Amino acid sequence: MKDRLRRLFTPRRMLEAVLIIAVVVAVQMYQSRGLPEGAAPPLEGVLTNGLPVKVGAGQTATGAATLVAFWATWCPVCKAEEGNIVSVAKDHHVVSVAMQSGDAAAVTKHLKERGIDLPTLVDADGRHANNWRVRGVPTHFVVDAAGNVRFRVVGYATTWGLKARLWWAEKFPA
Repeated sequence: MKDRLRRLFTPRRMLEAVLIIAVVVAVQMYQSRGLPEGAAPPLEGVLTNGLPVKVGAGQTATGAATLVAFWATWCPVCKAEEGNIVSVAKDHHVVSVAMQSGDAAAVTKHLKERGIDLPTLVDADGRHANNWRVRGVPTHFVVDAAGNVRFRVVGYATTWGLKARLWWAEKFPA
């Protein structure tokens, strides 16, 4: 057993692991450059279910963080991670933003066909995405109860990664 562990944790393998982690972190930092930090831009409108939504500066502090997930019906990565977002929504406040994916009827049809039940704001013209400086999808923001952007993730996001960020934003307010 000790011999097996020695082969597994060689200095070379440890260096390779550190380099891989460094590359992943560098790519994430590069992708999230220019995205909002601090006070979240306002995100206000009517969801596909007819309920109003407001996220960002001036929101009511509920003590809960919000995941704002920008996605598109035509995005294959968004389709691959949609189960992750649905899973996060079972335990946390989530607002999904359907960016440049058609009108409310088209987005609602897409959600029903895929069996997705998420509070969704339609951003047909991309004005919300522009306001949040979203350049590609999927892009995720964790906004704390005070309306501050705490985390930004561009690209595929895992369930546990999003839940950990939401937990952190709730347990350790800025």
